[in-house]
Amino acid sequence: MIQAEILKPMAVLAMWTMVMWVWMYAVRIPAINKLPKPTEAGADQGWTGAMLENILPREVQWKAHNYNHLHEAPTVFYAVALALAMIGSGDGMNAKIAWVYVALRIVHSIFQATVNKVAPRFILFALSSLCLIALCLHLLLALYY
Repeated sequence: MIQAEILKPMAVLAMWTMVMWVWMYAVRIPAINKLPKPTEAGADQGWTGAMLENILPREVQWKAHNYNHLHEAPTVFYAVALALAMIGSGDGMNAKIAWVYVALRIVHSIFQATVNKVAPRFILFALSSLCLIALCLHLLLALYY
């Protein structure tokens, strides 16, 4: 039986990722439009995020960095949350831990996109990782015991 409570924080994090996508392009496109126009043919083709690192202001790039980060560890969260929901362990403590994980990831996003001090950002990341580890352990326990 599917326990859907854990799907709620999962959906919120997915939507938050789209909020960061909008924020990233809302600042990145105007910054790119302020760059000098390339003069040689094809100079503006095939750009990558890495190519923009040294030419866009770092505050603009912070949003892109965070958007990329939301496609790293959270992918494990999505898989674990879905699995917990599918095996009937997606409510109670697991749902609470999932909400804490999502709250920490959102605070981490805002902090990285605006202030971006490494030590406090790492603390937020580490705390969210502990939540993710707990969910992974709960999934393993539910499957094997």
